[in-house]
Amino acid sequence: MLSEKSAATVRASLPAVGAAIGDITELFYEKLFAAHPELLRDLFNRGNQNAGLQKQALAGSIAAFAGRLLEHPDTRPDVMLGRIAHKHASLGVTREQYPVVHTHLFAAIVEILGEAVTPEVAEAWDEVYWLMANALIAIEERLYAEQRVLAGDVWRQWTVTARIEETPDVATFHLAPADGGDLPRALPGQYVSVQVELPDGARQIRQYSLSSSPGAPLRAVTVKRVHGPAAGGPDGEVSNHLHAAVRPGDTLRVSAPYGDLTLRESTAPVLLASAGIGCTPMLSMLEHLTETGHASPVTVVHGDRTPGEHALRADHRALTHKLPDASAHFWYEAGAEPGDLAGRVDLTDVAVAPGTHAYLCGPLPFMRAVRAQLLDKGVAAADIHYEVFGPDLWLASA
Repeated sequence: MLSEKSAATVRASLPAVGAAIGDITELFYEKLFAAHPELLRDLFNRGNQNAGLQKQALAGSIAAFAGRLLEHPDTRPDVMLGRIAHKHASLGVTREQYPVVHTHLFAAIVEILGEAVTPEVAEAWDEVYWLMANALIAIEERLYAEQRVLAGDVWRQWTVTARIEETPDVATFHLAPADGGDLPRALPGQYVSVQVELPDGARQIRQYSLSSSPGAPLRAVTVKRVHGPAAGGPDGEVSNHLHAAVRPGDTLRVSAPYGDLTLRESTAPVLLASAGIGCTPMLSMLEHLTETGHASPVTVVHGDRTPGEHALRADHRALTHKLPDASAHFWYEAGAEPGDLAGRVDLTDVAVAPGTHAYLCGPLPFMRAVRAQLLDKGVAAADIHYEVFGPDLWLASA
């Protein structure tokens, strides 16, 4: 809870801080990486930094947290904090790193806002920072304890046992613990971090959803090769390395599973909506539903450019058919085959059972559109859950 004195100061200074938050976070990263270049080399996503996406996500989370402290002073925004904490846990972030961030963030605030940062303003925003930081530390340490690892010690060597070319730009890697030990606990829909050493010596990390059920004897991640120039950015460093260099018998450094978009254990109807490579956590959930014999209606929705670009298409349909009351609806912008739908996902003619719990994964415009359609169909907002690949820019623009 923010103190009354600090709340008044934050409310008065939020417009100025909010207007400058983009400049503040850009200078913050400059200062942080100048003092700790190893963080950019081995922890932060260099592609997101170059594209400015990480800056937008950090700015959005700080502004959103401060705003919610003012709007709801007696509650903690656990959904927002949980999503950030899961990402941090998958990277091995520890409490010792928060004072480092504080030092460079507040140096940037003072440099950008100048005389506007009075002692009262500095004290109030310091309180905001540590409320957020301490909440994240507590959640992250609980997540480490649940995986039975020491704080930050989430990494383990895994052997690639098989590689399957799903499409020209998508490959599935089957993984087994290199030490022969047990698989760590996972929930359907979670992701792992994969760290690879690149030719320049950097050890870059990316998150990939588990595309296999937690009950499977092996783990699987399905990786789409990122062609950056086509999307207005650089090629994906890690995805291209995995496609070009990793073969069965190789080892990868992989984290314990994390992620808060997980299938709730419930008898309620389920809707799984995805687009593009967003199908991967949906496949994990769908396989789990088949393994547990889910009897309520399951509606599977997917959109892609063409059937040939729909990774795991055969699995997507076959798993749906294993359920007693399930239907699959696939939309393609081109090349739709008999039984498919042409164009983009449109739920107008799709029956959605009362009480449905919906899970969404894909590009932001897709998820926003599907969420709006589900709300129009009477699905409760609290029962619509989503996952963003990369920095949570939905949060940044919320």
